[in-house]
Amino acid sequence: MGFGGLSMVQLGIILVIVILLFGSKKLRTLGSDLGSAIKGFKSSVSDEPSGKEQDVQRYQNLTSKEERHNEQ
Repeated sequence: MGFGGLSMVQLGIILVIVILLFGSKKLRTLGSDLGSAIKGFKSSVSDEPSGKEQDVQRYQNLTSKEERHNEQ
């Protein structure tokens, strides 16, 4: 028994047809694009701020420290 009720032979035939239709190079680029999209989605969903957001927070902290120093 294969995946979703398909046998291994049927999965192999489907794989061969997909490779013939799209070509191996197109499938490789599609896979890398999909991987980078998933990676970007995970990084945007994570709780950690990105590098750019961290830079903005550092700048805001520095400017607030300078303002407090100038008030004294």
